[in-house]
Amino acid sequence: MRWAPLPSRRPPFPVGPGERLLAWAEVRRPGDGPALVGGTRDALYLPARVPWEQVASADWDQEESTLRVVEVARFGTSSPVHELPLDDAGRLLQLVRERVTASIAVQRHVPVAGRRSVRILARRAPGTRGELAWFVEYDDGLDPADPRVDAVVQDALAAARADVEV
Repeated sequence: MRWAPLPSRRPPFPVGPGERLLAWAEVRRPGDGPALVGGTRDALYLPARVPWEQVASADWDQEESTLRVVEVARFGTSSPVHELPLDDAGRLLQLVRERVTASIAVQRHVPVAGRRSVRILARRAPGTRGELAWFVEYDDGLDPADPRVDAVVQDALAAARADVEV
């Protein structure tokens, strides 16, 4: 796949101190002026700043040319979701894929009951040795308050933490 060349100049785009815009794309919004989304080494700007380790998922719909970004949420709250119809998103998509993947330090799939399972994830800011943030994603139909489910999760978390500490 060949990526379209970047424009010769970066667009005016406010990023955090010490950050530099690496990729961007224009958001198609009928009736509104152009808006941009962009990414730096440390965060995705939607326009609000979302650190890469806080991006739970990012999916590209080729037919609709739409990027769907889901942010990490606290257990029991809904995850913020951003639907972004983009023009010429190639470089931004490449950056999103690379930075989100780089933020995952541990990922384990753990069977719990029948075909239902949990995913144990540990994430941190890409390129750092900072503290890990641990997450558990439950398949539909699993009750985190069920003592049997919780026992499997706690054992899996302890094993993953022990492996990382080695």
